[in-house]
Amino acid sequence: MEPIVYQTEKGSPDKWAISKDGRMPIEVVMKRSYGIWLWRRLVHCSVFLLLAVTVPGQDIHFSQFSQTPLLVNPALTGLFNGDIRVHLNYKNQWKSVATPYKTYALSYDMSMLKKKWDHSYLGLGFFAFSDKAGDTEFGTTQFNLSLSGVVSLNDAHRISAGLQGGFAQKSMNTSALQWGNQFDQGTYDPSLAPAETSDFSPFTHGDFSAGLNWNFQVGEQTMTNAGVALFHVNKPQQEFVTLSSERLYSRLVVHLDGHIGIANSNWAFLPSILYLNQGPSTEINFGTMVRYQLREESKYTGYITESAVSLGGHYRNGDSFIPSILIEVANFALGISYDINVSGLNTVSNGRGGFEIVLRYINPNPLKRGGSQGPSFP
Repeated sequence: MEPIVYQTEKGSPDKWAISKDGRMPIEVVMKRSYGIWLWRRLVHCSVFLLLAVTVPGQDIHFSQFSQTPLLVNPALTGLFNGDIRVHLNYKNQWKSVATPYKTYALSYDMSMLKKKWDHSYLGLGFFAFSDKAGDTEFGTTQFNLSLSGVVSLNDAHRISAGLQGGFAQKSMNTSALQWGNQFDQGTYDPSLAPAETSDFSPFTHGDFSAGLNWNFQVGEQTMTNAGVALFHVNKPQQEFVTLSSERLYSRLVVHLDGHIGIANSNWAFLPSILYLNQGPSTEINFGTMVRYQLREESKYTGYITESAVSLGGHYRNGDSFIPSILIEVANFALGISYDINVSGLNTVSNGRGGFEIVLRYINPNPLKRGGSQGPSFP
């Protein structure tokens, strides 16, 4: 995940501040946009910021995107092999070059009316996250509710549509800022009052999204899933900068994934690709996991412990290679990944991008029912 994240419409930065340790321009932390002014005294951090200009920006997202279905597409709500599903996600990134960006997320979704409705049901869930970035602790806390409708066209094809809505609060710690006019002949003088007139008080805005998804399945071993979603449909106003009208770009998401089982074996391939576009920024993630499912009976207890192990990796265009492992045991799964930075930033980061971990719970046990959990495997 890149160090520049949020994108807003209109305008370019015209006021600048830097954090106390000289590693994070306020416009990068505050708006996470392309504009960046570089004049700090630490050589490594200067290189980092210069290269950061060219890095495409996106909303917060996780490298293990198959384990954040409600962040990928509202239409994936309730679309999985089970009745209830919970995800806990954590990401820590860019510790090697700046104050770490930390992101926490929690999601819960469930299916409803499966037994009452023929060939259709509803999905209901919520997604919440907290993101803190840099010395200013630029933070976003968001809570969204999701509702989807799933319809089976026949034994092989299903389509779903989803809506998502909620609110977000953004805040920052201005005490960590140093402004340009507080430097006297290159020396910082904290007694000088900042000339900044913008209001950096916390603010809240509504946020709405929608998506569509198509699922094609043949037996228990072959599945294809494709979808498209549009986030920030309402392009919410960003109120930190009071001198101009700034709105958050809508984010387009296109995703494709599959489960390709090898006949007469416990092996399967799980390829996936994720395309993100937000204003001038574009990102593509693609790769595959190789999965082995264990179904052997214990020699000592006679109890069958369903489990599976998936190994593989993904590549984020122009940014990172992401090796991953996912261990599934009955209802639970643990996923671990690490972003190995391969962009021009690696001269400063030494390849150290970010660590990510996810804990998942699905009930009933998806392995006992056969197949994979997905993200949308039925």
